[in-house]
Amino acid sequence: MELEEKPKYGEPRKYDPTFKGPIQNRGCTDIVCCILFILAILAYIAVGILAWSQGDPRKVIYPTDSRGQFCGQAGTPLEKKPLLFYFNIMKCASPMVLLEFQCPTTQMCVEKCPDKFMTLVKAYSNKNDFDYYKNFCKEGVTNAMGIPKILQLGLCPAMLTPSKPFTRRCFPALGQKGGVITVGNNSQFDDGSGKMRDAKDLVDGVKNATVVIEARQTVMKIFEDYTQSWYWILLGLVIAMLTSLLFIVLLRFLAGIMVWVMIAMVIVVIGYGIFHCYMEYAALKGEAGADVTLQQLGFQTDFSVYLQIRQTWLAFMIILAIVEVIIILVLIFLRKRLLIAVALIKEASRAIGHVMCSLFYPLFTFLLLAMVIAYWAVTAVFLSTSNEPIYKVFNETACDHSRQTCDPQNYTTSTMKAQCPDSECLFAFYGGETVYHKYLIGLQFYNVFLFFWCANFVTALGQMTLAGAFASYYWAFVKPDDMPAFPVFSALGRSLRYHTGTLAFGSLILSIIQIIRVLLEYLDHKLKGAQNKFAKFLLCCLKCCFWCLEKFIKFLNRNAYIMVAIYGKNFCTSARDAFFLLMRNMIRVAVLDKVTDFLLFLGKLLIVGLVGIFAFFFFSGRVKAFENTAPHLHYYWVPILTVVIGSYLIAHGFFSVYAMCVDTLFLCFLEDLERNDGSAERPYLMPESLRKVLNKKNKSQPAE
Repeated sequence: MELEEKPKYGEPRKYDPTFKGPIQNRGCTDIVCCILFILAILAYIAVGILAWSQGDPRKVIYPTDSRGQFCGQAGTPLEKKPLLFYFNIMKCASPMVLLEFQCPTTQMCVEKCPDKFMTLVKAYSNKNDFDYYKNFCKEGVTNAMGIPKILQLGLCPAMLTPSKPFTRRCFPALGQKGGVITVGNNSQFDDGSGKMRDAKDLVDGVKNATVVIEARQTVMKIFEDYTQSWYWILLGLVIAMLTSLLFIVLLRFLAGIMVWVMIAMVIVVIGYGIFHCYMEYAALKGEAGADVTLQQLGFQTDFSVYLQIRQTWLAFMIILAIVEVIIILVLIFLRKRLLIAVALIKEASRAIGHVMCSLFYPLFTFLLLAMVIAYWAVTAVFLSTSNEPIYKVFNETACDHSRQTCDPQNYTTSTMKAQCPDSECLFAFYGGETVYHKYLIGLQFYNVFLFFWCANFVTALGQMTLAGAFASYYWAFVKPDDMPAFPVFSALGRSLRYHTGTLAFGSLILSIIQIIRVLLEYLDHKLKGAQNKFAKFLLCCLKCCFWCLEKFIKFLNRNAYIMVAIYGKNFCTSARDAFFLLMRNMIRVAVLDKVTDFLLFLGKLLIVGLVGIFAFFFFSGRVKAFENTAPHLHYYWVPILTVVIGSYLIAHGFFSVYAMCVDTLFLCFLEDLERNDGSAERPYLMPESLRKVLNKKNKSQPAE
């Protein structure tokens, strides 16, 4: 007798008369992973305390002089000297600056930047000028010292140039006049040795010391634009939030009409694109150079050149025509699946209508994520600033001790100074040789890994909570009477009480994959200059594989959390059950999941488009009604881009609830089809709209 072969993807669900939705009587799951997660969090807190005790964020906030002292730090002798002054900014043009992040010139804290041209030779001859000059010299300079001795000991710079503070550092006040670089309105300056230099010689030093002048001006203009338009930006984001709420309310009552209108709009837009491409293709007929092929033209940095070629418009027209045909064929052959998707979206609208507080749950998730990000960022700053100051030898001429560590306290009497008279012992960076400093990179890695784990845990908690709330809606025989009074709070309590370990397990798997992707990106960055093509190819394949794996794990975790919210089983069992359930309904999954995702994505784009168009016409001043109301800006795209990005994030927050609702109802819908047959004893719990689309009916109860 042959044994009956087991189905490939498990047995379909059997009818259970006691099943009434999410299991209330459940036990704790994945306890080992729960304990591991708690221990990891405690260790993370310990790392934070250790970093806070060792770190010093002043190293990031305040500029550091050549002695490693902080400029402008309260409670120190340098409290009233907040700005960093470079003795010779031109030395910052050395390529070593880009490698070691330190200019090979003396740096000291000053009260204000120099505002006039002056050389040490000229200032020494005038008492008032020399008193002013000494503000930019080291301590110990007196009028009795000669110029050669002052320069030999490196106590003063050879010259001063008019400077302006930027990022708490003094940089030459460079400008342009008639296309010529100027400093202090002069195109030349005395470098202190009697030699006249062009102002453009200062540019390389400034570039390596900080951002270029144009970038500084751009940043300042953008900052000014934000100060002028921040309240209008907030108003735009409020409009985006209200529009998102309005869109969801309309979906609640007009889901079918809105979905079909969006589909029709896509077809019309692509059709117009085909027509426009044909008109451009026909208009270029007979034009000089329009018949050149793309292969003959080759690569051009000016992409507008391609629009002058007929072949470009022909290619666009063919691509759009193929997309149009595919969409129409999909609509024809999968029209029934589309009807199911529309019915599922309608039901999701009803579910959200009964669980309205779910729309505000993303605010709770955002708050938790903000706490996780803040803890990670603060810990990272303290870890990165917990090193000790390291001093190195910097020199202009050849020196055997170049870049060796030194002690600034006794450097002037050391053998290094004797062998290299023009060298200086300057602060280089922060480091250390203790056990703590040796394992500092490991602590940074742990900080990043726990950041991923905690962030994924918070996201998973939100998914399981919403899944539990919406599952209680679907399996309620009489809606909403059979639902809990507070479905979101009930689901949140169940998730934290019983399934912390499961959430930690799923988020741990995802975090390991994400940290591997970070390491691969780091390796890719390090190997950019390598010539080994095989290594590049292998790395590219690994990055692609782990990207796909991350997407799959996110999909599997999401559905596993839904099953956990319903049945209360551990992660592995729930993931297996969800995977098998989806594989037994592969066609429905492939169509419905992607169709609903696409329809919801269209909704996001609609909201972003509406708010973005309004922001464009308002801030650009294209509408006369807004000319006097709109702020006068340097770059009107700054608030527009901010509003568009913010609107997308807000719309994504609302629609993520919608997407979770659709996914939960979809899994419940598949379970319903397997559990029940529509008889009086086993009626379908799906709504009537879904039953009509699937030609399913519930038989009436037999008369007693």
